Amino acid sequence: MARLRDRSHKRAARFVVVLLALGLVAAACGGDDSSGSSSATTAGGSAGGASSTTSGEPVTLRLGYFPNVTHATALVGVGSGIFADKLGPGVKLETQSFNAGGAAIEALFAEAIDATYVGPNPAINGFVKSKGDALRIVSGATSGGAFLVVKPDIRSAADLKGKKLATPQLGNTQDVALRSWLKGQDLQTDAQGGGDVSIVPQENAQTLDAFKAGDIQGAWVPEPWATRLIQEAGAKVLVDERTLWPSGLYVTTHLVVAKPFLDEHPDVVKRLIEGQVAANAYVNDHPAESQKIANDQIEQLTTKRMKDETITASWKNLTFTDDPIATSLAESAADAHDVGLLDQVDLKGIYDLGLLNEVLGVAGQAKVNAL
Repeated sequence: MARLRDRSHKRAARFVVVLLALGLVAAACGGDDSSGSSSATTAGGSAGGASSTTSGEPVTLRLGYFPNVTHATALVGVGSGIFADKLGPGVKLETQSFNAGGAAIEALFAEAIDATYVGPNPAINGFVKSKGDALRIVSGATSGGAFLVVKPDIRSAADLKGKKLATPQLGNTQDVALRSWLKGQDLQTDAQGGGDVSIVPQENAQTLDAFKAGDIQGAWVPEPWATRLIQEAGAKVLVDERTLWPSGLYVTTHLVVAKPFLDEHPDVVKRLIEGQVAANAYVNDHPAESQKIANDQIEQLTTKRMKDETITASWKNLTFTDDPIATSLAESAADAHDVGLLDQVDLKGIYDLGLLNEVLGVAGQAKVNAL
């Protein structure tokens, strides 16, 4: 299976060095939608054709995403055949699922995948650690869907002092959001789990069990885990993160492409973005059908199906948008710096939205802005 992987040993060596540099930071800063499972699948469909429009040789696009409701755009794009249809003849789509953002970014660095849906903080860390060489954000996908849910007797931030809370991973998007919010409430935290409020990074499935057992008193988690904590463990919402952002919008999931692949195959990336826009349009126009497709994909990838009432309730807390909401990415980076989890960074160049704006223009939609 030809993949046009004729990059020089020099470039590969450079990426290995960057991957090693990424190390613990990338591993710690992934997991925005930790699902507790990882698998791989190949989606061929109409994409398993003959040749690229530019080189006359076959191209394989390897796409990563999470089996989670916050990645519904990818789940529906793959499961409905929208991505394969938009990529068209000459491009073979292979997909791989991840359970943490850090793992997806590491795979991108290692040239094991060419593009991935991922949360903001893993993308930031990958961009910074590679000095801007590794990746570009080419589209948004999802906004919203993160909550601080707590025991019913906790009524305010002051009640959290001395309590133990969970997040998906140290330095991930929800972890940064919780630490930043607590700091704004004059409650201190540290990376070792000390301070006024103890934060325990752990997988979301473990968080559900720990909350039921009384080992933690709350968690800042993405959907569907917030809804599951409410439905299955009696939690209540203390903070809906949408209330902390202008117009209630902030990036939860966006589409990232390896810069070398974008440079070599802009036509393929444009077709992927066309699939992204078409998938989001379908998700917004056909929510019931999209929930079934997404749940079918989750079951296929994890062997576990979400309850219908869980996916329906969590779906309502998400906004599916092609706008990557760049201002919220910059704010997330600033928050990570303020809580001591990230050095001050320059994100100039992290976005390449030219192809997205071309696609949006053809669809008669408004263009979006980068930083």
